[in-house]
Amino acid sequence: MTASALKLGMVGGGEGAFIGAIHRMAAALDGDWRLVAGAFSTDAGRNGRTGTQLGLDPQRVYASFEEMLEGERALPADARIDAISIVTPNHLHAPMAIAALEAGFHVFCEKPMAMSVAEAQAIAQAVDRSGCRFGLAFTYSGYPMVEEARARVARGDFGKIRLVQAEYLQGWLSQPIDTQGNKQAEWRTDPARAGLGGCLGDIGTHAFQLAEHVSGLRVESVSADLSIHVPNRRLDDDVSALLRFEGGARGTLKASQVAAGEENGLKLRIHGERGGLEWAQMEPNTLTLRWLDRPAEVVRAGGPGLQASTLPLLRTPAGHPEGYVEAFANLYRAFGAAIRGTAGIWFPGVPDGLRTMKFVEAVVANAASAQKWTSIESGENE
Repeated sequence: MTASALKLGMVGGGEGAFIGAIHRMAAALDGDWRLVAGAFSTDAGRNGRTGTQLGLDPQRVYASFEEMLEGERALPADARIDAISIVTPNHLHAPMAIAALEAGFHVFCEKPMAMSVAEAQAIAQAVDRSGCRFGLAFTYSGYPMVEEARARVARGDFGKIRLVQAEYLQGWLSQPIDTQGNKQAEWRTDPARAGLGGCLGDIGTHAFQLAEHVSGLRVESVSADLSIHVPNRRLDDDVSALLRFEGGARGTLKASQVAAGEENGLKLRIHGERGGLEWAQMEPNTLTLRWLDRPAEVVRAGGPGLQASTLPLLRTPAGHPEGYVEAFANLYRAFGAAIRGTAGIWFPGVPDGLRTMKFVEAVVANAASAQKWTSIESGENE
C-alpha cells in the first residue's frame, strides 16, 4: 500500500455479499486505494463483523450511509475518505450517489447506474454540480483484450463494421431460488429493488455496454422480447434483442439467466468488410481475429503485437492468466488516476450509465408494444 493511497468508504457489501468483496480486492490490488470506512449492512451485527474482519477502526464502521457521510465530513480533509463505493441493490444507487456527490465525495458505483433514465440524469447533473468523479463497474470493459479489440476496430483493421453480436448466458436462475432464500436472487428479481429489468438490467446492460464500447458505434433502435421462464417470477430472466446501429451496422443481443448449465458466458463478435473478431469472458486472455483473405489469428494477452493502449492494462508476462479481479482493478486504477488529475486509462462513467439505462427503457417499451422498433435515444416506438 502506497503512502499516498486514496481513502475509500463502502456502502453495502457486508458479510455474505459477493460483489463487495470483489470491489475491495480490486481496489486494493495496485495499492492505489485503502478502505478506511464503511456502512456495510443495515443489520448491526453483520455490519460490525464486517468491519472487524476488514480491520477497520470501529469508529469508522457506521450504522448507516447517512452517518458515514456526516462522520467523514466532520474529519479533517486529509483524514476523510476521498470516494465512496456503492455496492447496494439498484434502488439505492441514485439517492446514495447524489448524496455522496453533493457531500463532495467521488463515487464508484455498481451497475446499472440507476432505476431509470430520469435517475441516471439526476446523477449526471449531480456530477456536473459537484465537480466530482463518477465511475461505473462495467467490469468487462477493463479486460486487456477488450481494449485490444476496441483499438483494432477503431484503427479500421476490419473496415466498416457491419455486424455486432453480444451474448451473455448464465444458468443460476434456472430454478426459483429467488423464492427459496437466496438473497442475491431475491433482490435481483424484485422490481422495487432491481428496477424495470431483471436479467436485462443485471447482465443485459453489460452486453450492451461492451457492444457499444468495442464497436465504437451507438445503437439507434431495438426490437426486443423479454421472457419469464420460471413461474411466478416478477422480472424477466431471458432477453433477446435486434439492434440497429448508426452507420447501418446490425446486431443481436442475447442475455439469459435460465440457460441451464451455463456459468458466465459473455461473448462478443464484431465483423466488418474485411474481417472480424471474437472475445469470450471465460477465456479472457485470447482474442481471435478472422480475415476474409488470410488465415485466422490468435492474439494473446502479454504476447507480441499488442496495441499501445492495451499494455498498461497488463500485469503479468504472457501465459500467466489475468482475469476478473484484475479487470476490475484496472477500472479502480483509472478512476483513482482521474481523481488525482493524472493521465490515466479510460474507465466507464456517466455516458455509459446513461446509455445503458436508455437501452433498458427502450427494450422494456418495445417488448410491451406491438411496434417493431423503439428508439434508444427518444424511447419512442417507430
